[in-house]
Amino acid sequence: MSGKGVAAGLALLFLLTACTGQTPPRAEAVRATEAGTSACAHPPRGTDPGPQTPVTIDVVEQAYFCILAYHYSGATLDARSLLLAGFAAFTQELNRAGHDLPEATMPALGGDRSADWAAFEAAYRRVTERLPDDGELREKLAAATLRAVVAALGDNHARWAPGRRPPPGYYDGDQYGLGLRASLRAQVGENPGVALPPLFVTAVLGGAAEKAGLRPGDVIESIDGSAPFIGGQVTSAAIAALYPQYPQADPVRLQVRRGGSSRTVTLKPGLFQPDPDAVRPVTAKILHDDVAYVRLGGFGPDAADRVLKEIARLRAGRTLTGLVLDLRGNGGGSPDEVNRLLGGFAHGKVTAYLCRVDGRCDTMRTDDTVPLVGLPLVVLIDRACASACEHFGSVVKDLRLGTLVGTRTAGAMPGPAQPYLLGNNTVLTLPSRRHLAPGREVIDRIGVAPHHHVPPAAKDAAAGRDAALAKALTLLRG
Repeated sequence: MSGKGVAAGLALLFLLTACTGQTPPRAEAVRATEAGTSACAHPPRGTDPGPQTPVTIDVVEQAYFCILAYHYSGATLDARSLLLAGFAAFTQELNRAGHDLPEATMPALGGDRSADWAAFEAAYRRVTERLPDDGELREKLAAATLRAVVAALGDNHARWAPGRRPPPGYYDGDQYGLGLRASLRAQVGENPGVALPPLFVTAVLGGAAEKAGLRPGDVIESIDGSAPFIGGQVTSAAIAALYPQYPQADPVRLQVRRGGSSRTVTLKPGLFQPDPDAVRPVTAKILHDDVAYVRLGGFGPDAADRVLKEIARLRAGRTLTGLVLDLRGNGGGSPDEVNRLLGGFAHGKVTAYLCRVDGRCDTMRTDDTVPLVGLPLVVLIDRACASACEHFGSVVKDLRLGTLVGTRTAGAMPGPAQPYLLGNNTVLTLPSRRHLAPGREVIDRIGVAPHHHVPPAAKDAAAGRDAALAKALTLLRG
């Protein structure tokens, strides 16, 4: 969801609350919880739920009550904000399909969650009953409505995930896209205000980008004829074009500047085998002055033990003077892996609070079964460090376990999400508790600021320089 969309949703929520002067009564919250409990449940482990079926208004209803029952804000949320967003998306999709109707009018909502849903559903059905008998159109309308209801939460861990079929010819390890990474990462799409010009290539993974001869440091001046930044704000079209998802297959035209000359290249999305070094989960090496460098791409299964084993391997036969842990581009993963890795740097510490809407909080703690590493620590972070990665960075900062270098993190840390199965065999994920850092500050939408701000630059990428890593080494030497 865009920053403007989040702001608009919050403004609408505050406006509705101000108009009524109340939150939903407890009885209504109980009814919503009961409805949600019967409406959705965790997917059965080890069991295939079956093939995905079309989205219908009944599936939208399940998701609505599931949100009210299980999202951490559900007990106090003014549910009208969800229904308004859903109906707006419904009418927009009608208009795009050329079937806008006079009956497509938002019903009056009074604040009773069940009664408001009944009014919403009745209006929705009145319109769809007058449409052509077109199953594809009806599914598009329902999917747009459901997607907007979830997006209205303004929570990037609240997601509806319809199944994606793999591209023809897909093999394990394949990726789909243009074959590049840029200074504008996909996570920025959830918080576009964080992106700064210029836009440039940071890595070439393979595929169309490699065939076109692109290199790190190439500045992308335009995408399909449009500037990626307008008025200092990144455009959503730029993000969508740079990171296409199957079945998107339209060629993308880039105007690229290298040094003093520009050229136009056309990249067609497709399958490619990425450079193994670029996607390896953990890489490690010795840098100058016996400093260990470990890059962790994500907090997946066994991530903590892999990092700790690499540190032990690099330590064998030498005395290390420090550790650089590179979490740039780390999109997150398991909080358990975060707490286990943090156990290598502190024992007996709270690493996060997971709080309910009534203020009651549970604590997460370091895994004290892990031996302490006992090395000066510098952690490299950037705007692509998200979720569990931000959990790690916030603990390092709040507990003074080391120094953070780079740029502010993604601000995508509402809380750990749980999956819920809907009636058409698609999955809705919702955080049931809100994440607070050890200092009880909110990370979501804000991110973790580094101690030393060292942004990436196109000239450094072109020359193969890593300014953030150089700063880390300087700090460890000092």
